[in-house]
Amino acid sequence: MSRDDSPLVDLQCEAHTYPDGTVGMHDVDFSVYRDEVVALVGGNGAGKSTLLEHLNATLVPDDGELVVDGRPITDDTKAHARKEVGFVFQDADTQLVAPTVLDDVMFGLQNYGVPGDQAKVRVREALATVDASHLEDRIPHYLSGGEKRLVGLAGVLVLDPSVVVLDEPLAGLDPERSQLVADRIQQVHEEGISVVLSTHDLEFAAEVADRVCVMADGNVVGSGTPSEVFYDDALLARANLHPPSAVRIARDAGLAATARPVTESDLVALLADAADPDAVASPDARAQD
Repeated sequence: MSRDDSPLVDLQCEAHTYPDGTVGMHDVDFSVYRDEVVALVGGNGAGKSTLLEHLNATLVPDDGELVVDGRPITDDTKAHARKEVGFVFQDADTQLVAPTVLDDVMFGLQNYGVPGDQAKVRVREALATVDASHLEDRIPHYLSGGEKRLVGLAGVLVLDPSVVVLDEPLAGLDPERSQLVADRIQQVHEEGISVVLSTHDLEFAAEVADRVCVMADGNVVGSGTPSEVFYDDALLARANLHPPSAVRIARDAGLAATARPVTESDLVALLADAADPDAVASPDARAQD
């Protein structure tokens, strides 16, 4: 991925301390670029949520600066950050404020003065993007956890952000709902929106991320592609993390010396190649057999 372009979001945070004196983050240099999915991983208390909430000025550094789409964010320009960087909270109920899903997703547009008919068109487009059109007349608080996450996602997509931030998007969801939300996140990225998410699920991070950032003790202690990060034992140990199962199996099978699979599909393909000598031949050679 090219880094010649300017970042969509650039956060320099020397320190952020909570009112009770807890240091949530320090010495953080974090950027988000166009057309990428970034996964933040780390243990509880590592600072992931604190970092995410700085990306749209929900929190502000004690010492540092946030720049969004080339524009420094101050008290007077926080609205710009919150429009360009849509935030989906881990607790979806904190974002559900209206009597119906349609009204809820329309709430942000109303705050920006978008006329009612135009707002409804945009809301329905956003709901369709996350395959939640069938929910528009439902009462938000009666939705399942996965449905609430999709409605929260639609609520930020309707504002046409450059970046979508999700704090633990799969937390508390069963496998079916987790896959549904994961698919919608991939779909959002395919629409051209950059995505930043925090997760404890390294299998999920391996599947979706272009770049993985590891956090420990309130700082980003390492980053790279999934294959770089998940095969860096010292980095994972520093954050008390264990690599995805595909990494562990590849090592146990003696395959990691020649390839670095990080997902189940990577591993299956690698094992298939190892079991079939003809699999390494060119497609043209196999076609002649």
